[in-house]
Amino acid sequence: MASTSKVEPSGEDETQEEELERFDDFTLASSWERFISEIEAVCRQWLADGPNNLLEKGAVQLEFSQKLYRVKFELKYATKSYSMDYYFETKSGGKVADWDCTLHDLQLCFGVKEFLVIAPQSASGVVLDAPEASKLLSAVAIALTNCSSLWPAFVPVHDPSRKAYIGIQNMGTVFTRRFEADHISSQVPVKLMHLEGLYELFVSKFAYSTVDYAMRLFKVQFTMKSTYRTIPNDDDDDDSDLQRPAAEIEDYGITPSGDTDTSNRSQWDDDCPWSEWYSAENPVKGIELIATWSEKMVESSLEMAELENASPHDAEKWMILAILSPNLTSSGGNSTGFASQLRVLVDALNVSFDAHFMEDFVSVENPSSDNLKSSMVVPPPTVIDRLLKDLFHEGAQLPDFAKGEHKNSRAIKGAPLGSLFAQFCLHSLWVGSCNIRAIAVLWIEFIREVRWCWEESQPLPKMHANGSIDLSTCLINQKLQMLAICIEKKCELNEEFQDCLEGNDHIKEDGLVGNKTTNMPMPREKFYGIRDSPLIPDGLHGSEPIKSESCRMHKDVSSTDEKSADRKRRGSAGAVGSMKLLKSYQSMHAPFTLDPPLMTEDMHEERLQAVEAFGDSFNFSAQLEREILSSDMAAFKAANPDAIFEDFIRWHSPGDWENDETERSGPSGNSMDGLKDDWPPRGRLSQRMSEHGNLWRKIWNDAPALPAYEQKPLLDPNREGEKILHYLETLRPHQLLEQMVCTAFRASADTLNQTNFGGLKQMTVKIEQLYLTMGSVLKHLQTNRISGNSETIEDLRRLCVVFEHVEKLLTLAASLHRKFIQAPRLSADIFTDYYNFYLPRMGTGSSDVDQKEFNKKQNVKMQERQIISEMFKPPTANQSWRKVLSMGNLLNGHEPIAREIIFSTRDSSNNHHYAAQTPKDLKQEIETYRMYICGTSNDLRVALSITSCD
Repeated sequence: MASTSKVEPSGEDETQEEELERFDDFTLASSWERFISEIEAVCRQWLADGPNNLLEKGAVQLEFSQKLYRVKFELKYATKSYSMDYYFETKSGGKVADWDCTLHDLQLCFGVKEFLVIAPQSASGVVLDAPEASKLLSAVAIALTNCSSLWPAFVPVHDPSRKAYIGIQNMGTVFTRRFEADHISSQVPVKLMHLEGLYELFVSKFAYSTVDYAMRLFKVQFTMKSTYRTIPNDDDDDDSDLQRPAAEIEDYGITPSGDTDTSNRSQWDDDCPWSEWYSAENPVKGIELIATWSEKMVESSLEMAELENASPHDAEKWMILAILSPNLTSSGGNSTGFASQLRVLVDALNVSFDAHFMEDFVSVENPSSDNLKSSMVVPPPTVIDRLLKDLFHEGAQLPDFAKGEHKNSRAIKGAPLGSLFAQFCLHSLWVGSCNIRAIAVLWIEFIREVRWCWEESQPLPKMHANGSIDLSTCLINQKLQMLAICIEKKCELNEEFQDCLEGNDHIKEDGLVGNKTTNMPMPREKFYGIRDSPLIPDGLHGSEPIKSESCRMHKDVSSTDEKSADRKRRGSAGAVGSMKLLKSYQSMHAPFTLDPPLMTEDMHEERLQAVEAFGDSFNFSAQLEREILSSDMAAFKAANPDAIFEDFIRWHSPGDWENDETERSGPSGNSMDGLKDDWPPRGRLSQRMSEHGNLWRKIWNDAPALPAYEQKPLLDPNREGEKILHYLETLRPHQLLEQMVCTAFRASADTLNQTNFGGLKQMTVKIEQLYLTMGSVLKHLQTNRISGNSETIEDLRRLCVVFEHVEKLLTLAASLHRKFIQAPRLSADIFTDYYNFYLPRMGTGSSDVDQKEFNKKQNVKMQERQIISEMFKPPTANQSWRKVLSMGNLLNGHEPIAREIIFSTRDSSNNHHYAAQTPKDLKQEIETYRMYICGTSNDLRVALSITSCD
């Protein structure tokens, strides 16, 4: 207030008046009161805003809970700074559940719903001075009382490891709740390891008597939760060796952890499809079982002792939590799998543009070889020899390429899983860390083995030597497929040549061949007839069975037709329906023809480029097919000695024969006389076939009458085989690596696709999306237009990240399916929860996403309890050190790793001597004492709240 004086001024009084004239503010007398006022203002603002407005103003949701939020305000008192946090839920009604996994630690300990925490902004975050803690709590309590708030307030005290708190709550009446929590981390008294001692500890807080508590009856509400954990199977394993590829461990002679018996130790994924290439860390380290006993009334220590001997099967509720490896949510790191090796292969592709030939990466004359040598390891010769033995000398049985192949796999232009080149690419992923020098060494030795198979006429392993070339695969696979066919053809020619020599010797000795009473063909005809047998007559379109050699020979010499021309018929596969020759009126016969020459994709492209260069004229197209056309015409002439050019066109190219309208509309005679009257049929060649100088007619005139077994094969295996080897030996490095990348991605995905994961829908969809993504990204490698450091390289690296996510999810799905094979519902629910938890990380690096711990629990149905119980196998002799057995409630010999108990007593406020001052709406049963206990055999935490009338 302002004060003035009316006294006449004098010299001395004037000076005194100036000292008295000032403004005195007595509302905030001290820093302590200003501190309380500041807390009160903040709390009033939070109360006025309410949960909804606080959310709009930036309240933060807690990671472990979907319904608990926090707002924060920084305060200053004297020289210290404090942080005041308000925790609240959007729905304020209802009671706090005892064992809700989404509860905050203070909610669980003290049974509160919304609360304040005020703590110093220091490294420890706790108040180490007891008077300071009391003063701080008093300031908050006064501020909350001034603004009529019922929020409980807590202050962290003592050492942070003790998780100790003191707190207070004004309950709006004469009642006040006080809170206190502390923690013992070592030397827990034996008595407090058992339910009986814990019960007496709680009773001692309100039973002020020196009488032995065991002899007294105190009605106490009791509820308990026990947590059990399976013993990890890989406790004694070295994680680094588990992550090491099995091939490298064997190749380099490494014995994991110095244990000589490790090689005989079975891994969890020994029968998984990827186990041939690497051993994956089991993503499911174990399971936690949470058994909950619902609230019940106990009256004595003896009753608590009986409860300690109860089996977990007597608990009202079971819940499980899958303990997952932290590597599931980490990107890259030390985890080894297809994705990690594919990432290195992409790096090798990026380097492959630096040289013209693969030999340059291992040659000492290469200028950049010194840098390569210093940074890239070349596997020793023993490793190369073992891999080549696996590729070329083991597993001679041809694989089923369709096995495990996804329906979208063919959209990726690579080699099929199990083929020679696919196996080479998969081996390359694990040799020498998949660097370019190691790949170059392995490729050079690979080509030497392929050439050896060619020169020695040995079958090319893991490649089919029959059928057509699969143009949907990569070019290297097409070349190897064609080379396998060439080797087979070369072997057939060698065998036929030897048979021919033996047949000539037999003729010289005997003077004749075959049955004397039958005119059998000479050995030359018999010899070439062997090659005819697999051929399919073009005219029959595969509709008639191929005639055997004996039937065909008999038809050649004993025809039902009496004409001499018919007796000269050779190489016939049978009559073509009712078709007749135009001049002789004989039945038209379809000939056996030679197989058309096989062509790879680049050969087809060369022909198309030639057509584009010279024009798409009919004559030029025929010129390209001249050898095939001449062969077919020669075979047709041999099978139909009286045939003319028009007959061949009617059989080979019916579209170039035009029937007259009168013949089409005229009556069709069924008798022989009717056919003769209408003979020859009224028709003519098409315009292109009737042109002067038509190339087809010229080829027809020049073609001799030779059956297929007397013709030279259209495919020259020796020439084509050498061309293929030349292609492989001179292949540019980037062209090799491009095809390796496509094949490695496809083969890796097809390998993982064989995993049995219980048919989980999310996993099936994710695998299908992976194939579509790979097909979209890898199609750019087929154009041969990429270069080092291009956008395609970056796309491939991002594809590796996507592949890694799918691989991790698939490994988890497989592990869950194996662990819960008798409880598929639990397997599916756990995977679904983790999939939704992991989904934000898909396609991104985990370092860019906040790390959260997966803690979603699943309810166990009564019929599933026995299955879960069997997972807790009794500890073995080697695990005897685990048998502490200090707490009871054992499950198959396992004691709980943690036991949580809540004791409470209740009293009616109506019977209290302050009941008259209590509002009617609060005249009900109140919780007077509550104690939360969390203990193991090594530590004990106790949180006590007491309601009093102070």
